[in-house]
Amino acid sequence: MKSEWDFGTLIGLVAGVVCIFVAMVWPEGDTVIIIPTEGKGFRWEQLAWFFQPQSVFIVVGGVLCATLVNYPLKAVLSLGKVFKNVILSEKFDFTGMIDKIVVLAEKSRKDGLLSLEAGLSEIDSVFLRNGVELAINERDSSRLRTFLAMDLNNISTRHIGAQEIILYMAAYAPAFGMLGTVLGLIIMMNKFQMSGETSSIDFNVAEQFASLLSGMGTALITTFYGVFFANMVFLPIAGKLKRRSENELMLKNIVLEGIISIHGREHPILIREKLMTFVALSERKMLEKKEV
Repeated sequence: MKSEWDFGTLIGLVAGVVCIFVAMVWPEGDTVIIIPTEGKGFRWEQLAWFFQPQSVFIVVGGVLCATLVNYPLKAVLSLGKVFKNVILSEKFDFTGMIDKIVVLAEKSRKDGLLSLEAGLSEIDSVFLRNGVELAINERDSSRLRTFLAMDLNNISTRHIGAQEIILYMAAYAPAFGMLGTVLGLIIMMNKFQMSGETSSIDFNVAEQFASLLSGMGTALITTFYGVFFANMVFLPIAGKLKRRSENELMLKNIVLEGIISIHGREHPILIREKLMTFVALSERKMLEKKEV
């Protein structure tokens, strides 16, 4: 299967960041003026309020450290490949795979199962190639199904493991965001304490209150980053991986049933009809219209 850029994922991520970016600089009032005139328009200076390196460090660093505690180092290092698979999409051609299986079934029915051995190197799909090789060497259909099902279950387990890591990261992010906010509030309140020698005359309430509000805003930024990473990055990625895993497992289930049918010397027409039940009804209707 060829990989190509998943523009839906890229557009979603970029558009989400842009929406939040625009909200950061949104002007006061109901009228939106992009070019500032007489104090109106987007307030670009507000962007500085949302960029706090300490907050990013607490959230991102905390999430990575907690993930390292929860999972083996090898699993965490493999996340780079997982994120790459999110951006690059693979086209799962169900009908194309069914056509390949039917061709193998026709050859097997005509020349025998052993005749498929010569063309093993020409089969692109690793799962299909291994399955055909097993079918050639295994006489018992029940044991053949068991071997293929074990392979399929192992693939599913690996997929679930990757999804689980991302879901845990999504759970950690808001927690570390709240932790950073609590730390910020503790530091702020300690700075706000009056010294023992400060008299009521020297104490400027308005100035101290303004300092308190400023520190509170800074502390809340960490919660913002925690919620952002959880809902804009980790949860969508986990959802994308789940749907991609479902499609891949569906394709491999088609292969599994096709190999079992070939091994049982079923008629190619019946094999096609059986495997087409895996394909969505709308896609089947489109194929029927093309054939007509």
